[in-house]
Amino acid sequence: MRRTLLLLTGLALLAAACAAPSDTDDPPPAEDPDGTEEPDTGTDDDPAATPARPDDVEVRTESVGCEDGEFFWRVDGCEPATSIDLDRLIEGGPPPDGIPPIDDPVFESIEDAAQWLEDESPVMVVDVNDDVRAYPLAILTWHEIVNDVVGDVPLLVTYCPLCNSALVFERIVDTPDGEVELDFGTSGRLYLSNLVMYDRQSRNLWTQFEGEGIIGERFLGTELTRVPAWLFGFAELQDLHPDAQVLSRDTGHNRDYGANPYVAYDQEGRAPFLFDGELDDRFSAMARVVGLAEGDDAAAIMLEDLSDERTIETSVGGRDLVVLWTPGQASALDDGVIDQGRDVGQTAAFVAEIDGEPVELRPGDTDGRFVDERSGSTFDLRGRAIDGPLEGEQLEAVTHDDTFWFVWVAFKPDTEVVGS
Repeated sequence: MRRTLLLLTGLALLAAACAAPSDTDDPPPAEDPDGTEEPDTGTDDDPAATPARPDDVEVRTESVGCEDGEFFWRVDGCEPATSIDLDRLIEGGPPPDGIPPIDDPVFESIEDAAQWLEDESPVMVVDVNDDVRAYPLAILTWHEIVNDVVGDVPLLVTYCPLCNSALVFERIVDTPDGEVELDFGTSGRLYLSNLVMYDRQSRNLWTQFEGEGIIGERFLGTELTRVPAWLFGFAELQDLHPDAQVLSRDTGHNRDYGANPYVAYDQEGRAPFLFDGELDDRFSAMARVVGLAEGDDAAAIMLEDLSDERTIETSVGGRDLVVLWTPGQASALDDGVIDQGRDVGQTAAFVAEIDGEPVELRPGDTDGRFVDERSGSTFDLRGRAIDGPLEGEQLEAVTHDDTFWFVWVAFKPDTEVVGS
């Protein structure tokens, strides 16, 4: 009986996570009616499960029997070029663009956004050429992709709720024939529980977690260029960027923006859905981490450790980095109302030097402020010196991932765990 209840609970959450609602009907948030949940044992129940990124996958660089311009991964007899085991490309439920991307984003002022966002409302912040945009997770949860242009740079803004991965990439790709501007949609597929995107120009498939072309001859192995982004609470955005533009609910779609269809998904003890790899049992699958990577060098900092220390230093790719944490952001995957989710805090990562001179940041007396022990200067969460001898200086931001342990270590199996 218990096994049946667990299965029904899992299917209910899975349906909410993967089904594409119509433009007129909003599904209620997924509930856990009997209070049960799938246990996270830390290990895969199937002893025959293969590692997340097996080394023995044969890369096929040419497609056979695939029709140009079709969604070739759905065509009988098609053997597409691929770098993954195609059996691990799992149908999530909706068809391509069944979870509709936003292609013509509309923005509003901080003042207008404050009419519906709360202080701890999670927003994804992007700053390119001093053009600051914020994308509330209240909206991204229902669309997952925004094709935008920020600071005159075409960008792909993405959020995968199943991984809590909020990542931004440039949409310009170098090819032998010159630069190509791509725009992206949702494929309706998942790989390692992660959103799989497709580009509309060639209909190749790409992982969201690494921005890498994994299926399709034209862009196989191509990696999109990452752009730094931050998950902040709305109050932090207001403080740091009072002139920012905020993505509006005027999307052309009818969704229950602000509702969370993934209720309690990020509770430790749950197992990730539609994940068919081995779970690394050093930590709970849903433990939150800050991930850092440079080429093959990768490090993970457990959010629990970071929230205790507020600043943690590490080295990745030969560069000394500092990672910061401050409270003030609600989890988008906890409560049925996103704004009421528990406080998981806000993070940022920077190169720990200015003009070749190291900085040593420590928590200041005020939340969201950090003091350099060498100079005495105060820095904000965007890495800007706001007083002291370094006033006006800016730390170099590096890309970082606020995500779950299970997916970080699946894509980065050789990651170093810092401080644990």
